[in-house]
Amino acid sequence: MTRVAAIDCGTNSIRLLIADIRSSNGITTLTDVVREMRVVRLGQGVDATGELAPEALERTFAATADYARLIKEHEAVKVRFVATSASRDARNRELFVDGIRNLLGVEPEVISGDEEAALSFAGASSVLPILDGQEVLVVDLGGGSTEFVLGTAAGVTAAKSVDIGCVRLTERHLRQDPPTAEQIAAAQADVDNAIARAHQDVPLERATAVVGVAGSITTITAHALRLPEYTPDAIHGTELPLDTVRAAAGDLLGMDRADRAALPYMHPGRVDVIGAGGLVWGRILERLHGLTGGRITTATASEHDILDGIALSIG
Repeated sequence: MTRVAAIDCGTNSIRLLIADIRSSNGITTLTDVVREMRVVRLGQGVDATGELAPEALERTFAATADYARLIKEHEAVKVRFVATSASRDARNRELFVDGIRNLLGVEPEVISGDEEAALSFAGASSVLPILDGQEVLVVDLGGGSTEFVLGTAAGVTAAKSVDIGCVRLTERHLRQDPPTAEQIAAAQADVDNAIARAHQDVPLERATAVVGVAGSITTITAHALRLPEYTPDAIHGTELPLDTVRAAAGDLLGMDRADRAALPYMHPGRVDVIGAGGLVWGRILERLHGLTGGRITTATASEHDILDGIALSIG
């Protein structure tokens, strides 16, 4: 057994997983010790300015300092810190890298979209086994980017990361509360173009099932289920008809922020961006249904994603 610590620092949130890794008969399993999430909005303004904002860095460093204390307390022997879309895009990312190194004593890795996609697939497939003959599409909908990853039980066959995410689209288009029809149309055009770019590299029409990961998708699932609170066990592995998921996504897009904030399963850090997340997820599912000739009729949500993939990669 090895105790590891994985940190996933995205555009909207920073998450920690301390877990025990065991391997037996060629099968590797993770047992959670600590799983935490903070919304720090590292990607605040990056789409417009190309730089990480000082206040966003401050929030991220504060969360990382707390995580460093937990890692020490729980005696993790291996640590991997992975940063994704916002850090890839920022001209001043060396400030971020230096700050994380000083706090954790490890080099933060600003990974490519392709590696992000592979880690997301590994995390999702580790707990939702893929049957022989299936080609499953994993969609990781983040704050700054979305990854499309097609794979089988043997691993990834094709992947593409595109620059659409709930924070990026909110800042770029959905500025009013609730957004106007013109703003929604502009955001939809961005999403449709991104799906078309992803389709150039990923044969979406071959997918036999779709699994969605990350906070936007799990929150949309919670809304579809009308949960009395955010309950990961009730969300993880839930398979719902596409029409149900798309209706929930559209409902969140049309709400104002006060109504979203009142939902019992809504994290405060997602209130302003979940509408854009709903727009992205709804458009992807609509397009996927068409590309597969109607074969894809349901979508499954997974609470396990790139964070689990990071932990598995260092065990």
